[in-house]
Amino acid sequence: MARPRPAIVRLTSSANARIREIMAERGAGVLRVGVKNGGCAGMEYVMDYVDGVERLDEVVEDDGVKIAIDAKAVLFLLGSEIDYEVTKLATRFTFRNPNQTDACGCGESVTIVPAAS
Repeated sequence: MARPRPAIVRLTSSANARIREIMAERGAGVLRVGVKNGGCAGMEYVMDYVDGVERLDEVVEDDGVKIAIDAKAVLFLLGSEIDYEVTKLATRFTFRNPNQTDACGCGESVTIVPAAS
């Protein structure tokens, strides 16, 4: 008997609440999370609101919120936690990623190594 697979990413309660708010305003769709090459540290996290899940996306459901993980990003995001932070200067989604080895000074780009499979 196969055991359940662990979620690729986990949402904090504040990230979950903010995604619910945004999706309610949009009326439909799904949040799609991935990574792309770019920035001074080599990679950037990407979050897009899209109409539907792509064929190879991994779907993660966390407390009623469904997000799609780009298939090409799975090994880079494995074990990550997505949070939504509100400070005096900014409101933003942040990633706590055990696969991240470095970040640039501005925090916009990161160095990520694929998780061991």
